Amino acid sequence: QCCVCSLKEEDCGEQEMKNSNESDGGSVNNNNNNIRHKMVSPGAGEHPLQYNYTFWYSRRTPSRPANTQSYEQNIRQMGTVASVEQFWKFYSHLVRPGDLTGHSDFHLFKEGIKPMWEDEANKNGGKWIIRLRKGLASRFWENIILAMLGEQFMVGEEICGVVVSIRFQEDILSIWNKTANDQVTTSRIRDTLRRVLNLPPNTIMEYKTHNDSLKDNSSFRNTKIAL
Repeated sequence: QCCVCSLKEEDCGEQEMKNSNESDGGSVNNNNNNIRHKMVSPGAGEHPLQYNYTFWYSRRTPSRPANTQSYEQNIRQMGTVASVEQFWKFYSHLVRPGDLTGHSDFHLFKEGIKPMWEDEANKNGGKWIIRLRKGLASRFWENIILAMLGEQFMVGEEICGVVVSIRFQEDILSIWNKTANDQVTTSRIRDTLRRVLNLPPNTIMEYKTHNDSLKDNSSFRNTKIAL
């Protein structure tokens, strides 16, 4: 658990994402819709993560109505990591969320789970949502990633992945879990989020099931508020 934090590289650099052909840690696949790729494993002497994780990136034009087909066409699988060292090597070559423009999202999900509501691992789940003022996304994104990789949520296999969504007037952080109707689990995730992100006590947190998102075709509207 501590390895994730202690092995952080001193200079994570605000470099652009490396070209897919230049992966030096993890597996990269340019086929957006095909997540079957060679199994990634930790290198000799590396610190293995409890699960392999895959980075995804998506971007769309806000004026265009979103649907499952267009979303799947717009999401790009960037790479998979299996160890602490592979994670930092890959992460250090990603643009920071605060430097993204337009309607963009970074996703980090367990290997084999697509960041889509309809995915088998997600279909009965939901997500906690935290709305951020502009300028905070990069720090909060890194903190929530480290909490997930470090298994700080203590909810077994419930966590599917995390997303940072860059929008014009605000940025949004979300964490997806498998079972939306398990209140004990969702409450524990909420409380852990407050702790690892050091959120003020009056922070408004929202929850939305993926089933509701499918009904209204929206990620962040019509949410349930939790204080």
